[in-house]
Amino acid sequence: MPRPTPQVPGPGQESVWDYPRPPRAERITRRAVVTHRGTVVVDTDDLVRVLETSHPPTYYLPRTAFTEGVLRPVERETFCEWKGVARYVDVVVPGAPPLEAIGWWYPTPDRRYPEVTDRVALYAGPFDEITLGAEKVVPQPGGFYGGWVTDEIVGPFKGGPGSWGW
Repeated sequence: MPRPTPQVPGPGQESVWDYPRPPRAERITRRAVVTHRGTVVVDTDDLVRVLETSHPPTYYLPRTAFTEGVLRPVERETFCEWKGVARYVDVVVPGAPPLEAIGWWYPTPDRRYPEVTDRVALYAGPFDEITLGAEKVVPQPGGFYGGWVTDEIVGPFKGGPGSWGW
């Protein structure tokens, strides 16, 4: 499938088509707040974002920053060609059904990605709200990838219909 035509970034924006492959992990200081059913699941400014060609950034949050008791390990694993074996977690908040396998982490990431050690990434869609800085996050299209879309990035983004072969 041919590469789509990238959108031209405006001032203060990045194109996901300028992100590298293999991906790059970088620490940033920006506040992320994840809320579900009135419970703040995590509130931190200690983030690692992973940037990969055609994908909105995936944000990894320190496991220790999550509200105590909201992360519950589950018996699910997947393999990333770059970062290695991922384990999954449910997010459990009082009075709500668990958000099943909503987050993942790398217990022993590939040596190229030490920045993601002890950090959890979350699919944005099922949460009531995720903010990054003062902006509400939109989930990456599709159900497979976990990127967070904000106004500072332009696509098109992998994940939607017809994008599997990019």
